[in-house]
Amino acid sequence: MLTGSVAAAYHGATRATMDVDLVIDPTALDLERFVRRTHALGYDASIEAAREALAMRALFNVIDPDTGWKADVIVRKARPFSETEFARRESVDFLGVPVAIARAEDLIIAKLEWAALGASARQLEDVRLLLRIGGAELDRAYMDRWVRELRLTALWEEVQRDAPT
Repeated sequence: MLTGSVAAAYHGATRATMDVDLVIDPTALDLERFVRRTHALGYDASIEAAREALAMRALFNVIDPDTGWKADVIVRKARPFSETEFARRESVDFLGVPVAIARAEDLIIAKLEWAALGASARQLEDVRLLLRIGGAELDRAYMDRWVRELRLTALWEEVQRDAPT
């Protein structure tokens, strides 16, 4: 599932980035095949880092040595929000490529979480922009539920004050 800044760009909140964030939910065998395939395509990825990411439900990187582009490959967390977010992903045509992408509401919640972990102003700016763009189309009740459950209320209130709809 495509998420992060590139997914935000799909939803209309564009900004420059040199990486892409992908959420995966692989078996151990799927992961081994994925890393072998990245190597066959000329990308760098550590099988050890990938195995550790699977065990810890964390992330590992895939890097294109020719361009410097990096993919943060995130193993889906084993928790209710992450399971719901992944199940809600939608299939879209993005720049001529079929891709599964995070819905705007889930992207907003995930960016609030990243901001809470690292106090990233950039994440909060993305959230404000996504709120402005999505407006009344966003499922506020869904977002309110997860914001409460994930204890993101203070950040949620802050960005809503700054991005009225």
